[in-house]
Amino acid sequence: MKRSSHRTDVAFPYGVDVRGQTATAASYDAHVRHLIEQVLFTSPGERVNRPDFGSGLLQLVFAPAGDELLASTRLLLQSNLQRWLSDVITVEALDVTLQESTVSVTLHYIVLATGQRRQDRFTR
Repeated sequence: MKRSSHRTDVAFPYGVDVRGQTATAASYDAHVRHLIEQVLFTSPGERVNRPDFGSGLLQLVFAPAGDELLASTRLLLQSNLQRWLSDVITVEALDVTLQESTVSVTLHYIVLATGQRRQDRFTR
């Protein structure tokens, strides 16, 4: 994906800056991280015009944890990231942990626009 110089990387969550304009992310890496967070932590049906967007990950917090659940969750997350962000990142590895009421995802990925390898942890 080629980035144009006039493209705006909108901050997440959406906000207004001191000039009264749409707030932008601090960097392109921060913008990509925000996009990943949206895919991971949005529940299907939450967005009116995109009812199929999201992963439903937060619903799994209340499910009984087990190896089968973690394996299917990894596949679900990887397929959703591929579907919604395949023009932005390439997922190299993904790990999910569920502990009590906390879900954590550790993601190793490549930012396609820069070729940079990144590792981020997302927790809710």
